[in-house]
Amino acid sequence: MKSNYDIIKRPIITEKSSGLVDKLQYTFEVAVDANKVEIKKAIEEIFNVKVEAIRTVNVHRKPKRLQRYEGYKAAYKKAIVRLAKGQTIDVFEI
Repeated sequence: MKSNYDIIKRPIITEKSSGLVDKLQYTFEVAVDANKVEIKKAIEEIFNVKVEAIRTVNVHRKPKRLQRYEGYKAAYKKAIVRLAKGQTIDVFEI
């Protein structure tokens, strides 16, 4: 059985995700094999909030080059979580 911390890897804090905070939407990197039900349960237990909806995106690997070496950035899965009104997650407050 997976731990909640195995499902939710880290918050994604970018300019776009910071703008979504006003709409009560938060972005997290999650395990590739996690489904929406597992993600919802993990977010609710870790942050003690009520989740209304979840959207997931599989971000594909991208080619990267450093001088003469070529490789790829790893693929990952991200989840955009919408909370109920009045709920917040303090990780995103800067």
